[in-house]
Amino acid sequence: MIISRLALKNWRNFRSIDVKLTERVFIVGPNASGKSNLLDAVRFLRDIAKPGGGLQQAIVQRGGVSKIRCLAARSEPDVELAVELRNGNEPSSVWKYEIGLTQQVRGHRQPVLRFEKVWRGNKLILERPEDLDVQDEVRLTQTHLEQINANSQFREISRFLESVKYLHLVPQILKHPEAFKGPGLTDDPFGKNFLELVARTPEKTRRSRLKKIEEALRLAVPQLINLSDAKDETGIPHLEATYAHWRPRAGLQREDQFSDGTLRLIGLFWTLLDGDAPLLLEEPELSLHTAIIKKLPALFYRIQRKRRRQIFVSTHSWEMLQDRGIAGEDVVLLQPGTEGTTATIASNDADIRNLLSSGLSVAEVALPRTSPQNVEQLTLNLE
Repeated sequence: MIISRLALKNWRNFRSIDVKLTERVFIVGPNASGKSNLLDAVRFLRDIAKPGGGLQQAIVQRGGVSKIRCLAARSEPDVELAVELRNGNEPSSVWKYEIGLTQQVRGHRQPVLRFEKVWRGNKLILERPEDLDVQDEVRLTQTHLEQINANSQFREISRFLESVKYLHLVPQILKHPEAFKGPGLTDDPFGKNFLELVARTPEKTRRSRLKKIEEALRLAVPQLINLSDAKDETGIPHLEATYAHWRPRAGLQREDQFSDGTLRLIGLFWTLLDGDAPLLLEEPELSLHTAIIKKLPALFYRIQRKRRRQIFVSTHSWEMLQDRGIAGEDVVLLQPGTEGTTATIASNDADIRNLLSSGLSVAEVALPRTSPQNVEQLTLNLE
């Protein structure tokens, strides 16, 4: 199942957007246009649905309703999110889920639902507020999506959303864990506990994945062999690999000696192999050589062909978007304005569609449209 449509109203950068999505979603836009915030809308729904999460916690983690409401919303108090879900290449949606959020004007000023709606196909099966919500308004501080005793008719939506994965591995956290003490963020988005995740994976699966990752890495890091996991004398998990060296047995290294690019590739490959849930990737090209970046879209395609897994990628990379296999309908183009950021599917623009059909790549056609105005005037006067 994939998210085939995403609609947002008054969500962060977005005053109002409504886009149809494919199995590969490349989100392209200038700095501060809302690429991360678009991904975070999907994470927000995940955080509502997941066990131990819920509406209140998801909003508190983001600083409250005032932090997620679009600055261009003016007098409109509601924040709205809607998704449609469909199976594979089927033309019609299986599910549609919508929520509207606001904040109490008095009292504890908690986030509350203005509405919650669920459709199975074209049939509306839930519409809140219900009579019980009117009688007890505290019920509106929770969604039915997060409640096992209330979502039995549409639990498939909840299980799908809670399965969404996000990883933006920060190599320095793995290399220098002593510098990042204290509680980590929910769901470990930056890979603080990545080594523990690897160690907890059943041995047969773990060995198989590391072998596949080693084979893939050999193209990017030819000297690397024998990638494996290990524990030190205190039981702390590590990654180890041997680097080909003229001195026998002299090339054994652990993750703190790996390059940033190597660690990011290991995290990326592991996550791609870890299940078939929707995957959110934020600028996966960071720290990677351009020759490797060019290969990523084809790698995503091979994973999807086998697992039917939806992948969202935010990127600035010219090299990645040069891939001729990226179609216009795969690209969400963000353009900021005075009334918030707009989001359009690249193929919906007639000029872009015509240029792509003539053989040009998304990098050549769409990426230049995301360049900041007057960027050529960017200078730094150090005199």
